Amino acid sequence: MRIDVLSIFPNMFNGPMGESIVGKAIEKGVLDMHITDFRKYSTNKHHNVDDYPFGGGAGMLLQAQPILDAFAATQAAAKQADYSSGRVILLDPAGKQFNQRAAEDLATADHLTFICGHYEGYDERIKTVVTDEYSMGDFILTGGELPAMTIIDATARLLPGVLGNQESAPGDSFSTGLLEYPQYTRPADFRGMKVPDVLISGNHQKIAEWQQKEALRKTLLRRPELIDYQKLTAEQKRLLAQVKMEENPDPDYD
Repeated sequence: MRIDVLSIFPNMFNGPMGESIVGKAIEKGVLDMHITDFRKYSTNKHHNVDDYPFGGGAGMLLQAQPILDAFAATQAAAKQADYSSGRVILLDPAGKQFNQRAAEDLATADHLTFICGHYEGYDERIKTVVTDEYSMGDFILTGGELPAMTIIDATARLLPGVLGNQESAPGDSFSTGLLEYPQYTRPADFRGMKVPDVLISGNHQKIAEWQQKEALRKTLLRRPELIDYQKLTAEQKRLLAQVKMEENPDPDYD
């Protein structure tokens, strides 16, 4: 996958994108990342990339010219490297809220381009090249760089060959629609806190049932609204009923 990022603060990507999973993906050649400073494409002598909005209003808007010219240059380079035009992502508080399903969708593309904004917003004409608009939530950040890095991280880890254990991603919280079940590692008894007996029993069927039940419990207690969107199997419904009884036992129940 090729990733292009258009930003006026390209150095923000040097550290986070060179470490951990994303850094290893770049080293392996699974991820081909290019950061472009679109200020360099400004055609005025001061290299300004913003101006006052028509009609008045607070703050400054990013101009269309530097971003669209930088975009055209990155797309030409990508095409020369045999990548498709792919998806163009605008980081915008008014966009759809980014989630795991969106990451899974983006991971199917071979080329992603991120446009990172600053100031009070963009000239609307920038959106002529945009395919997706995403927000991190109902809050405002100073720019689009941190959201872009978050989306890149969430997407890159889903690419084949990025994670050491390819079973890790499908079992993550939200990938199944439920929160992930609790997990433990050695020692089995740490300062009197013991691992549930079932996990060291060697009974794989019982372990799988425990994991499913505890995933349902965790989701019910922390994010109950997620269960409403799930098409639960008969087994999951049975386990969920057990969890509800354990968490809220009916005193009249015999």
